[in-house]
Amino acid sequence: MSTEIKAPVFPESVAEGTVATWHKQPGEACSRDELIVDIETDKVVLEVVAPADGVIEEIVKGEGDTVESGEVIGKFKEGAAGESKPAESKPEAKEEAPKEEAKSEAASGEAILSPAARKLAEENDVDPNAVKGTGKDGRVTKEDVQAHIDSSKASGGAAKPAAAAGMPEVNVAQGERPEKRVPMTRLRASIAKRLVEAQQTAAMLTTFNEVNMKPIMELRKQYQDSFVKRHGIKLGFMSFFTKAATEALKRFPAVNASIDGNDMVYHGYQDIGVAVSTDRGLVVPVLRDSDAMGLADIEKKIVEYGTKAKEGKLGIEEMTGGTFTITNGGIFGSLISTPILNPPQTAILGMHKIQERPMAVNGQVEILPMMYLALSYDHRMIDGKEAVQFLVAIKEMLEDPARILLDV
Repeated sequence: MSTEIKAPVFPESVAEGTVATWHKQPGEACSRDELIVDIETDKVVLEVVAPADGVIEEIVKGEGDTVESGEVIGKFKEGAAGESKPAESKPEAKEEAPKEEAKSEAASGEAILSPAARKLAEENDVDPNAVKGTGKDGRVTKEDVQAHIDSSKASGGAAKPAAAAGMPEVNVAQGERPEKRVPMTRLRASIAKRLVEAQQTAAMLTTFNEVNMKPIMELRKQYQDSFVKRHGIKLGFMSFFTKAATEALKRFPAVNASIDGNDMVYHGYQDIGVAVSTDRGLVVPVLRDSDAMGLADIEKKIVEYGTKAKEGKLGIEEMTGGTFTITNGGIFGSLISTPILNPPQTAILGMHKIQERPMAVNGQVEILPMMYLALSYDHRMIDGKEAVQFLVAIKEMLEDPARILLDV
């Protein structure tokens, strides 16, 4: 019995998607609910699973093709026995080369990559020959490339740039200036569009301040072991910033508001978005009702979102809404920056690197761990006085964490 494989029904805010990766090829056996294809939209990656035990009969939309909501992308044969290896299909969907070709490539010393693996390698400047393949006949899979990227980052940096790593292997002649062109992913293109729109439509200003992180660092050091023992997770900085921002938002409602056309929408709740960097681009999952969350709840949710973001499993509902955003460039070493608004929100808080600096304290010079804070805001909604007072309120609560509990 043959059935159609259709793209998922996209949410209203998503017009179309792109076939990112076919995990199964025509003739290859599939188990019920096994992942067979990923559809990438401008917000999330949606997974399509096998409807029953059987085989992929035909691929209608190959990797890189644009698809609409509910469109047929392939055909599935229920109950059929799969082959030991993928059969050949249409040229655009074919992942595995003929055996003779594969052998000749292997003999030449060139890595054999699936289309998805090749795309990921190009996007991250990974030399394919440096990746150990675990697929059939030594083929390099998308998972192999991702593992190589993660391993490179864990060992002290990102994957080696092609100019540094790939060139000696491909014998580039001295004096040549190679280039490559890689299309933007839907997510990155969507991010670029929103950032440009934010700068074109908002009267955006940024105000700065600095905070002494010593009180929070000492608090973390004093209670870290007890916190981990009780909650099973480490106490980080982000939970303190989230709670401080939540309290400040309650005092300055305009900073927690949104602009909808000519209307100003004031929110009676605090949903704080936390910017998370992924290989696909920046995503902003939202901590709902942060006022009702404890430090441990915040830390657990952030770790959960970070894991989902890395695996591309964040749902659209987890990134929808938000009344305020926090972004932390300090994890990459940024000392100071001007974050861009996340429309329709009217403000965003930028955290930065903690750096020891000599500071004047009661007429004496002390070396303190300082962090610059940046608040970008929409001047159409927020006056400079409110923005400065909001940032000062966050500074005061971080420098004296008891203020958060006492609401003073």
